[in-house]
Amino acid sequence: MIEPATKPDLAAGMSPDELRRVYYDLQLTRQVEQVLTNLYRQNKIIGGLYRSLGQEATAVGSAWALRRRDDGTGDVVAPAVRNLGSLFVMGAEPVAVMRQYMAKGDSPTRGREQNVHFTDYERGFIGLISHLGVMIEVMAGVALSFRLKGEKRVALCYIGDGGASTGAFHEGFNLAAVQRAPLVVMVENNGYAYSTPVPRQTAAESFVVRARAYGVYGESCDGNDLFAVLDMTKRAVEHARAGGGAALLEVLTYRRKGHAEHDAQQYVPSGEIESWEARDPIERFERHVVNGGILNADDLSRVRDSVAAEVEEARSQAEASPLPPAEQALERVCAGLETRSPWTRRTPPDPRFA
Repeated sequence: MIEPATKPDLAAGMSPDELRRVYYDLQLTRQVEQVLTNLYRQNKIIGGLYRSLGQEATAVGSAWALRRRDDGTGDVVAPAVRNLGSLFVMGAEPVAVMRQYMAKGDSPTRGREQNVHFTDYERGFIGLISHLGVMIEVMAGVALSFRLKGEKRVALCYIGDGGASTGAFHEGFNLAAVQRAPLVVMVENNGYAYSTPVPRQTAAESFVVRARAYGVYGESCDGNDLFAVLDMTKRAVEHARAGGGAALLEVLTYRRKGHAEHDAQQYVPSGEIESWEARDPIERFERHVVNGGILNADDLSRVRDSVAAEVEEARSQAEASPLPPAEQALERVCAGLETRSPWTRRTPPDPRFA
């Protein structure tokens, strides 16, 4: 079924401590990405940088709806490149993320991958595969395993509006729908698939209308309203956990930065970005909790300052971390593989062992 979009007031149902933690996750996402931007401009980031500026409420709000544990028994999330906030909610550490972007030797993947391409099964997140749509297939399998083993667990996966038009998306989600797997897929409709406006790549009036075609639960909401995202995701997660099968969600949001830092956004109409700045999700959250008398400006300021100190410490540690030794490139790639030091590093060098 397709449910109408709602705008609930959930703040009254959350404790001040919970709201501070939500605000912490929002601020952590934005401040870490700002530091990563500075590092990118200093040529210290390996690969691309994909900002979520203006979309933080989507990742943070949806992940808050999950059952979060650190022993490998909780729900599982597969982020896309603009879902760093979901990793922080699930327990990822800022210093590990920065090391990952900088391809340091003590990063989660030991310098082999970048950005959100890393996995922590205990905390419940699975690293992204770059090929668009493929993670839907992977997470359909993960969710199906939960159903077959009788585990009351849910898998959440994100996809962009462009990725939702791929064959892999259809094949993976259709499998989850038919098998009634507890998979929740969230389509982030942020206006552009790289530089292609949504109306140029789909004739559908929205992405959530596809839920009826797949025969699954569907709902949409304002992706810049954290409470609306949280409420909508909670309903879908509870539906999946109770055995109702897959769900297709759509959040309407906007990407205020380019596809990546190298994208100058020349395709964006004049004034469009500025109009969305007025709907900034973090500022909306601040107004909501302050005007509602739940938190005050001093509460928010203390959280921001705490996050700033934590992020600066993480940056310092990450920059001080060493790059990975070249001879470790094959370690942890093939089981039982013994890597030897290259002959150029032997004394004296011996080309027979190259």
